[in-house]
Amino acid sequence: MKKLENMLEHRLNEDQSVPYPDFDSMWGRIEQETTAPVHARMSRGSQNQRRNWSKVAVVASLSVLLAAAPVYAAVHYNWDTMLRGRGGIQAVLAKNLGQQLDQSVTKDGVTLKLHTAIVDENRTVILFTLDVGQRQDSETWRVNEMTLKGTEGESSSGSFNYLNWDEKNQIYNGYFESEWTPKQDTVDVQLVTDNMQAFSVQMLDLPLDIHSTETQSFPIGQEGMRSIEVKPFTQGQEKMLFSSAIIFDQPEAKEWAYPNIVGYKNGTLINSLPGGTFGTPGEKGEYTAQQYFKAEDISSGRLTYKLQYMKKEKDVKGPLAFDLHLSKKQMESGTIKTSLNLPLEVGETDHTLENMVVSPTQIRVTVRSKDIDNSFPYKKYALEVSGKTLEGKLWSSPEGEPELTVLRFERPVDLEITKETPITFVAKYKVTQHGSYKISNNNDDKIPLLITNISQKKQTIIQQLSGYPVKWTYYMQGSDLYVETGSEDARFGGINQTHIGLGKERILGKPVTVNFAGDGNNKAIDVYKDFKGTEASIYMFYYTTDDPEKETRVQIQP
Repeated sequence: MKKLENMLEHRLNEDQSVPYPDFDSMWGRIEQETTAPVHARMSRGSQNQRRNWSKVAVVASLSVLLAAAPVYAAVHYNWDTMLRGRGGIQAVLAKNLGQQLDQSVTKDGVTLKLHTAIVDENRTVILFTLDVGQRQDSETWRVNEMTLKGTEGESSSGSFNYLNWDEKNQIYNGYFESEWTPKQDTVDVQLVTDNMQAFSVQMLDLPLDIHSTETQSFPIGQEGMRSIEVKPFTQGQEKMLFSSAIIFDQPEAKEWAYPNIVGYKNGTLINSLPGGTFGTPGEKGEYTAQQYFKAEDISSGRLTYKLQYMKKEKDVKGPLAFDLHLSKKQMESGTIKTSLNLPLEVGETDHTLENMVVSPTQIRVTVRSKDIDNSFPYKKYALEVSGKTLEGKLWSSPEGEPELTVLRFERPVDLEITKETPITFVAKYKVTQHGSYKISNNNDDKIPLLITNISQKKQTIIQQLSGYPVKWTYYMQGSDLYVETGSEDARFGGINQTHIGLGKERILGKPVTVNFAGDGNNKAIDVYKDFKGTEASIYMFYYTTDDPEKETRVQIQP
């Protein structure tokens, strides 16, 4: 389910401002360890424009990422190593089709050099290096806010960059990618970066009592962080959830601190479970996070907990700008544009495959939805091309077109495609949304659930939704009412945000957990601060059901 997405959308509809933290640099490092980044579409602003929040999406603990850092030391200088999973870019470089740039800027002993640009109908890619001089082993560098800017000052959207340390040459290899491409064959633009920064990993003891169900507060006083609040939740018999919120005295530190909780059992690092989220904005601008651990890992032994964060060590301030004359002419011969207008599923018109663009580096397929409130229903997507299966990634919608879903597929190095090449679009694992924030499509999601005798004691009610047994647990802690939902049946996707009452007088439950459609986790928690009373009528905005075996196939060509 899209709990975080629609929680943000609803808060925007309630005229509350939502601060969006910058996750570009975090994604830069995470990208190194994943060949297929996860993308989640988020609502932004009253125009319901969707923002690329792939950098926020489900992320492993930063401790896991940093534990992998020594691997970089064994990487030889090689663009192909950095471009693993990007066969189309590798193929273009092998054919010498990249545009040579050879521009550099040096400031405070740090040199940023642009080497090659690859521009086609689907994306713009620039390969660069960062020479930081004598680098300390504890340092991790990033290039901050790298964007393309046109002659009229407009900035590219959907951009990201990452760095890969080359031990042999003692230099960082860099990769920049943007969804932006020139509308004409050639264009003059600027590549601008705000600054270049170095960080080190820091630890702070956290005397956390996981057996307490109360919210625990601890002072921090480091890297612009004032304090942290942590509340443990039991998630069935297998998992424990740590929900945390950090107050920053220096809001700008949110851009680099990336605080997270790490645990040690008998001195050995405990790996957190996938599904955690970091940096989602709280109601008062807090930096919130949700982390999951195996219950058996933290139930016995000598356990200690620490707050891990990044400390800024160096800051080479910009902006640094490069004037570029980019061209996509040399890519035209390998580009095929096809209008499709094909239904995603036989007999339904809710979603339509609109067009396909095959470029030398990538295949892009766009899907149009009739209802922007109902997103693309499948969670796995691929193209079958001449016997090869290309796994897809979901990207942000074009600005001003939230009804479009953009799917991108990397081209393998050895894959030739013509207008006669057989191409089949395959989507699997369907998630069906029942109900809506705006429209009631059925009755069972709008019939309230009455909870009575509310007290400090946990009480449960079993409700049937689409034939699935859903367990509601409610209880008071201090002055706050907690409402937990979930089902033992994995095909029940989960309940979205809840509310008490209807109309303008309704009270919104504040989501404690952050869930995503098709993530396999149907357990959710809402809290009602300073709740008064002993009974309440609870409504949900919508719920989802999962069908992992559901598959649709669409023949695109010939």
